Amino acid sequence: MVAAAFAIGAAVMPLSGQQTGNQDVLSALLTEVRGLRLAMEQMSSAGARVQLAMGRLQLQEQRVNTLLRRLDTVREQRLGIEREVSSLRDEAQRMEEASESGTNPEERKVAAAQSRALRAAADQRAVDLQRLVAEEAEMSGGIAAEQGRWSEINKALEELERTLTRR
Repeated sequence: MVAAAFAIGAAVMPLSGQQTGNQDVLSALLTEVRGLRLAMEQMSSAGARVQLAMGRLQLQEQRVNTLLRRLDTVREQRLGIEREVSSLRDEAQRMEEASESGTNPEERKVAAAQSRALRAAADQRAVDLQRLVAEEAEMSGGIAAEQGRWSEINKALEELERTLTRR
């Protein structure tokens, strides 16, 4: 009887040891599955954040490029008006000299009137020129601000990239 009890005890002991071993393995597997689930959730979240940041970066690039094109247009207009003002003033100066040096009083009178008209036109275009200079300065400031936002988004993307490569 003692031998039978010993045999039963010997047979049960390995089974209880196996159960403990199995539970340890199951616990380790459960921990690993939870870790994998967490890693997958983090990767999914990071992917969405990367896509969102890339979209914002592209929109910001479009804004900057649109503003740069508008700035180029304003600069071209400003340069054209500067040339026009200079030309009008030069022509007004020539007419004024003609009015002072002319021998015919009627020609002098016409040249003086033309000189005044040209100076008035030059003054009006100078007002347009000042408006464009102010607009150009405002646009340059806006571009700098938009480029700063672009830079911030780019830094956020770089940080996301560093975060993802560390894992």
